[in-house]
Amino acid sequence: MSGTPPKPSKFAPYKEALAALSQRTRTPLPSLVVSFAVLHELTAIVPLVGFFYAARTLGVGEKLVHAVAQPETTATDIQSEVPGGVLSRLRDSWAGERFQEWMVEGEVRTERVGRRYGWFGFEKGSKMDTTSAESQSVHAASALVSGRIAGDVANAVVAYAMTKAVLPIRIGVSLWMAPAFSRAFVQPIGSAFTRIFRR
Repeated sequence: MSGTPPKPSKFAPYKEALAALSQRTRTPLPSLVVSFAVLHELTAIVPLVGFFYAARTLGVGEKLVHAVAQPETTATDIQSEVPGGVLSRLRDSWAGERFQEWMVEGEVRTERVGRRYGWFGFEKGSKMDTTSAESQSVHAASALVSGRIAGDVANAVVAYAMTKAVLPIRIGVSLWMAPAFSRAFVQPIGSAFTRIFRR
């Protein structure tokens, strides 16, 4: 037999952190995990809606999409507006590349949701032109670079990218609030269900 240890799970650090938090706060691990999952989703939905309405109210969705993913032909126009070519350096940085990836992913998800529910100017129930995830990403990337994203679609794309950008903060807030949320909501609800089914 080979003596190679098994490869650790990618979730191992999170399991260890949650187990330590469970011991420190004397909160049962299962309810702590449920609390973290609920809070993690809430900390995604609330900022997503908040960023969407902020971008819509301030009218910055289209401007931000065009600034981050400006076509090369008019990049000099934007650089002339900002001293030192700050936008081009930001666009070419690691953070700019991640933000562009999140915007492409956000455009795919926005189109999917828009077509499903009839939001953002899409016809309800209409099918996407491309079926594979890879071709959807290519289509979204070309729409992003060409500057065809506008209106509420641009606001939703910016909101998605901003929500992805605050992921470390969301995880920290979820971990910090999980014990209290567990004691206030998850454990009482679990106890109520247990009492109901024991009868």
